[in-house]
Amino acid sequence: MDNPAATDATRTAFEDADIRPAAPTCPAGLIGGAAYAGASGPPLMIIEGLKRVFRAGERPAVDGVTLDVYEGELLALLGPSGCGKTTTLRMIGGFEQPDAGHIRMRGVDITDLPPEKRGIGFVFQDYALFPHLDVFENVRFGLHKLPRKEAAARVGEMLELVGLSDLAKRKPHELSGGQQQRVALARTLALAPPLVLLDEPFSNLDAAMRVETRQEVRALLKKSGSAGILVTHDQEEALALADRIVVMEAGKVCQIGTPDEIYRHPVSSFVASFIGRSNIVTGKAEGLGAETPFGRVELSKAVNGTVDLAVRPEQILLEPHEEGEAEVIGREYRGHDQLYWVRKGERRLLVISGPAEQIEVGARVNLRVCDCVVPINQDIQSLIAE
Repeated sequence: MDNPAATDATRTAFEDADIRPAAPTCPAGLIGGAAYAGASGPPLMIIEGLKRVFRAGERPAVDGVTLDVYEGELLALLGPSGCGKTTTLRMIGGFEQPDAGHIRMRGVDITDLPPEKRGIGFVFQDYALFPHLDVFENVRFGLHKLPRKEAAARVGEMLELVGLSDLAKRKPHELSGGQQQRVALARTLALAPPLVLLDEPFSNLDAAMRVETRQEVRALLKKSGSAGILVTHDQEEALALADRIVVMEAGKVCQIGTPDEIYRHPVSSFVASFIGRSNIVTGKAEGLGAETPFGRVELSKAVNGTVDLAVRPEQILLEPHEEGEAEVIGREYRGHDQLYWVRKGERRLLVISGPAEQIEVGARVNLRVCDCVVPINQDIQSLIAE
């Protein structure tokens, strides 16, 4: 589907150059993000300026990460491979020592403490269950300091919490992947940690089981009262599980916010394109409106001047017209919706519409934006309209 050279000499400058793919940018000062809405007190953990360099002269794996976690909150560290999210998690857990920065938990600096002194639970990617022990003994393993009767009661409580009381005598190989996940979580929660770290906990599950298990894990963490930090590269997983999301790229925090804030109000082209899909366009803004390749659109905030804008595929309406401004060059039927590739001038756009109306490849269409558009990649404060 190569794009042919445009032939319309009257084509606007917007059509020539201003619909373009997103660049991987994380502008400084655009992190944003409110505190956890469910907070009833100060943060459980405060992380300030965390940095980790593995080799001198190389880009830091983690570069100045600052964030907080509240009691009972589920926070997701989200980003592509190599963004620094797992290294950040390992530093929080004490498995990796930072080169700079501090980690404070309930007011105590734990930066230099070993993992076993931090009071933090950890659910490993492969669950790390003991194959020779049954479910009951796996969960009891960390409770050796408790009297035997008290430990057994605690195990029973945890197995009831995760819904595995009837499987207490089974070995790990006799369980499904989702059940093994719950055993690993029960073993961690048995120690009543204020914070649980989860490193890609659903990566070993198939797609259907991931959806079911992640909701179970969220419910279990909420019921236990423990806060959780989840590392994932799966955008859907982060949006479904987390109270807040920390988007990371190249070792830095790009944005912190609720799933709705991250999706509806991304601060950069990287966030807009990594969390879902976006069409990045340039417009001339004046107040709450901007002239764009789609015509005049409404903006989510008042700005002035040339701005980059993130237009989600579902914000664009396709209106069939024999002399339409754009051509449908591809269509993917996905049951619950349809994904269209549309060519306008020399550029391609993504559009998502419902399953009912089907527009054939080759049809001409007009494009209309049906929702407010978000300015991105800018120091917004310097552009706010007076």
